[in-house]
Amino acid sequence: MGFFKAYDMRGVFGKDFTLDTVYRVGRWLPSLLRARRFLIGRDMRLTSPAIRNVLCDGLTDAGADVDDMGLSSTPMVYYFTETKHYDASVQITASHNPPDNNGMKVSMRHALPMGADSGMKELESRVLGGLLLEPAPRKGVVRSVAYLPEFLDYLRGQGAAFGNLSFAVDCSDGVAGLFAHELFGANAVYLNDTPDGRFPHHSPNPLDPASRVQLAETVRKRKLDCGVIFDGDADRVMFVDEHGDFIQPDYLIPVIARRFLAAEPGAAVIHDIRTSRGVIEALARDGAKPVIGRVGHAFAKVLLRKSKAVCGGELAGHYYFRDFCFCDSGELAALTVLSAVAAAKKRRVPFSRLVKPIAKYATTGECNFTIESKDEALAAAVAAVKEAYGKPLSSITIDGVRLEYPHGWLNIRKSNTEPYLRLLVEADTAKRRDKLYQTIVNAFTPFLAKPC
Repeated sequence: MGFFKAYDMRGVFGKDFTLDTVYRVGRWLPSLLRARRFLIGRDMRLTSPAIRNVLCDGLTDAGADVDDMGLSSTPMVYYFTETKHYDASVQITASHNPPDNNGMKVSMRHALPMGADSGMKELESRVLGGLLLEPAPRKGVVRSVAYLPEFLDYLRGQGAAFGNLSFAVDCSDGVAGLFAHELFGANAVYLNDTPDGRFPHHSPNPLDPASRVQLAETVRKRKLDCGVIFDGDADRVMFVDEHGDFIQPDYLIPVIARRFLAAEPGAAVIHDIRTSRGVIEALARDGAKPVIGRVGHAFAKVLLRKSKAVCGGELAGHYYFRDFCFCDSGELAALTVLSAVAAAKKRRVPFSRLVKPIAKYATTGECNFTIESKDEALAAAVAAVKEAYGKPLSSITIDGVRLEYPHGWLNIRKSNTEPYLRLLVEADTAKRRDKLYQTIVNAFTPFLAKPC
């Protein structure tokens, strides 16, 4: 896979991209986006300062002016792109990827994402084509801006209330450490709260079970109500319950949505194609209109606007809010979920029981397979499932394929960011889940390089 992905740029620094790549990105962005005023931020990775410097050189050589927030979360960049009316923005980050990775997330006016269908393919062509525009007659200027206090004021004004909770916050050595103490208060237990691009304690990917071990042990040992864990750039957040057990992120979409449905009954709520049937059923019970979409923030933000949804979420732990510039915010999601858990505690309902009616089906989780001929393998798997189970109740093909049957469903899709074919199977019993899963794996076998 190359540096240019479906909804950002990301890869191993020095292998998938270099500082020359970054400079070329900076030189081309102003003309492609017709932007002259940029906001940039960066995470705490060791290569981020050098990338920042070269990106600024490229942008200013193209005539753009740059406001630099320095260390910041990705949601901070989204928020101020919109509220300060920037033409475009760049967050320097590789999100949850390993320490040797880095990259850039680009947003356009109104914090609209730059993705494969909105300029990324053209940017890739220009950058890799080798040509550059002539330097602008006027070189742009760079200035430092300090927006964190204003961002914290915004978050504190959201009405979150969780003073009765005992909980732990794992910042994953990421940028969440910039704001965690001020946002969650003195009573929380803090883990790995000093930004460190080496990620010395664990991977910045909360979906990796090994990354959650420390948090789970802390919750169990201290008998806390729950635990919160952020990824490296804080656009994703995940949770463990009072037992230290992981809460599958899509299960919290209805929990978050209830806050907004109380004010807007019947509102639309978006979710991705991997979402549990239990989540969709819970949204319907709560009176929401579930709207299904493709995986990835660039697609979710557009769908949120198009469907006029109040909020939404993804299996990967992104949660989107209409009133947060139609963007994802791990910070706002954490506040919303903690408030819901605190309210449930007052009713003597622990976190595990709060999500139990949603987490009602047996799931494999998303499994990755390294396969050379992805299209052929996907077609073979679909044919095998239809032969074994007959015609599905529905077939959704907006992102790979989701086949629905009375007792379960499956999704097979090609990863947008990694060289994998991804599979998720869910059913009303573990036995049915395993049988459906094995049917698909058997179909994959002739194409399989190795399971990831």
